[in-house]
Amino acid sequence: MQQANSGHPGLPLGAAPMAYVLWTRFLQHNPINPHWVDRDRFVLSAGHGSMLLYSLLYLTGYDLPLDQIKQFRQWGSLTPGHPERGLTPGVETITGPLGQGFANAVGMAIAEGHLAARYNRPGHRIVNHYTYVLVSDGDLMEGVAAEAASLAGHLKLGKLICLYDDNHITLFAATNITFTEDRAKRFGSYGWHTKTVKNGNDLAAIDRALRAAQAERERPSLILVRTHIGYGSPHKQDTCEAHGSPLGEDEVKLTKQALGWPVDPPFYVPGEALAHFRLAYEQGKRAEAEWDVRFSEYSKAFPDLAKEFQHRMAGELPQGWDRDIPTFQADPKGIATRAASGTVLNAIDQTLPSLIGGSADLDPSTRTALIAMGDFESPRDEPGNLQGSAGGGWNYAGCNLHFGVREHAMGSIANGLAVHGGVIPFTATFLIFSDYMRPAIRLAALMEQRVIFVFTHDSIALGEDGSTHQPIEQLASLRAIPNLLVIRPCDANETAVAWRVAIQTRNRPIALILTRQDVPTLDRTQLAAADGLRRGAYVLADALNGKPDIIVIATGSEVTLIVAACQKLTESRINVRIVSMPSWELFEAQPQSYRDSVLPPSVRARLAVEAGATQGWCKYVGSEGDVIGVNRFGASASGKVMMREYGFTIDHVYERAMKLMDQKCPGPSSDDRGEGREGVA
Repeated sequence: MQQANSGHPGLPLGAAPMAYVLWTRFLQHNPINPHWVDRDRFVLSAGHGSMLLYSLLYLTGYDLPLDQIKQFRQWGSLTPGHPERGLTPGVETITGPLGQGFANAVGMAIAEGHLAARYNRPGHRIVNHYTYVLVSDGDLMEGVAAEAASLAGHLKLGKLICLYDDNHITLFAATNITFTEDRAKRFGSYGWHTKTVKNGNDLAAIDRALRAAQAERERPSLILVRTHIGYGSPHKQDTCEAHGSPLGEDEVKLTKQALGWPVDPPFYVPGEALAHFRLAYEQGKRAEAEWDVRFSEYSKAFPDLAKEFQHRMAGELPQGWDRDIPTFQADPKGIATRAASGTVLNAIDQTLPSLIGGSADLDPSTRTALIAMGDFESPRDEPGNLQGSAGGGWNYAGCNLHFGVREHAMGSIANGLAVHGGVIPFTATFLIFSDYMRPAIRLAALMEQRVIFVFTHDSIALGEDGSTHQPIEQLASLRAIPNLLVIRPCDANETAVAWRVAIQTRNRPIALILTRQDVPTLDRTQLAAADGLRRGAYVLADALNGKPDIIVIATGSEVTLIVAACQKLTESRINVRIVSMPSWELFEAQPQSYRDSVLPPSVRARLAVEAGATQGWCKYVGSEGDVIGVNRFGASASGKVMMREYGFTIDHVYERAMKLMDQKCPGPSSDDRGEGREGVA
């Protein structure tokens, strides 16, 4: 840290003893194979203390040489400021935004419990590992941790063990100015087992606390370890100065002297210390070899289950997983895309056993209950008169996760499920509440994880709940997240294709944006096939001569609207092309030749129609185009009234299109509804 002149030395110095005990006496892992499926998971939720984790990875023999330690926080190194999954061998999940790693760990523990219940058999335990997480005061202050801890206690995740670096100091000051509740009692009320270690340098006490936590199978465990931030620093120990800045060259020398460590050379690692840590090599090889023997015996006894388990842990899809996805018949009344999504989900749930997820207490609204797949709940609890999902039972083998009204934790737990492996997680809530989930969605995108975020009630058309529940800017804000695939299908058949794309996409999260209201199921005998969704945008219907005078583009429920409006334009002898554009990201991934074939540069008259903020549409309509959107908050009225009052009518679309045709280079348009063409960047 001193060489980088950047970093957080306080936590690594103070938490080193507990990390030492965990990594040398308890953690089952194999540095040679960081992806061994039955390894214990370790999450440094307090990611600002990243050098603690990097040191452990180097010392125990992961592919992280000392040269990378020397390049801490430098361009191109494997040791960034906060741990990043996929970059540094042995890092299980991205941490740094506080509370996220804690909630990820809850997801990992859920995955372990689910896979163990699904695949273990008497005398054959192929899934049997712990999830350990090291947290700071800041982690426990963040609301996402409270949400996740509450759910973990309810679910009785006994193999989740949390080490709390209780050093009484935050970046700004001592915790006593903001954080004075009794944390042990708080977690006890969540249903956690708690132990307190009064001296963070007492290795024996830490050992005893961890053994007690392992013995406790009814509750997750919180071990409160009283540490001293910046331990050993004569002038900065127990002060906020040790939190987020290097100690300084002089203080580093004094700290080494106080700890009895040679001042020189820098980066000194005694041979006997390295040899001691590197015992993890042989221990890890032996642990994995023993597991290989167990799995071989399991494969002989349960060959089909063993094959299924291997496919799941490799992230592979079973053959025929989508064979039961229906094709929806044309229907002018149609169904809501949320309802079509629910139909698709329940068509694939039994052919895709890795699918697991749920909603934030909104299954009746999001239509995401897996009817025949049971509820993930503690098998130690009797459901009694509690109402859950129909069929499939009540135990850790269930695939329906009931998150409660906890959107933020839901997203973060889903990320933990994804990085654990063996499951394809999905979540569901209203689009407006994506705001509660944004940190988790961003991290899923950063980690390139397949997490499917289902968002229903996608526009002002949801109606009477009013402006608090009607999303305006949310769609644009999701599109702004790099590597997030956003899909807003226009009808039931596009929804079916959207689910196929979501399941088949492995290296990024997906946001499915779905309607509350019914939308017609388009007659595809008269229009292009819904499979065009795979390319992000496609020509739904074209001018008779294939040479459009104007292109009208829409997403989601507004596609039906422009189909009707364009019929009126055609009757007015306007050559019009109709484009369904369910996904900007998929469209941008296409070759330029394809994009130009859908949106020919020669056709300057373009009108986009979407019931959301117009931000970003300038890229597709250009300086001479127009957008019918929503750039102000909603109101309380029926969905039909809302859409009419905000200009989403056949006549209004027709009028705006005709205005474009009448004016080759119109200025920014507006009307008394407050919508208008987005200014060109």
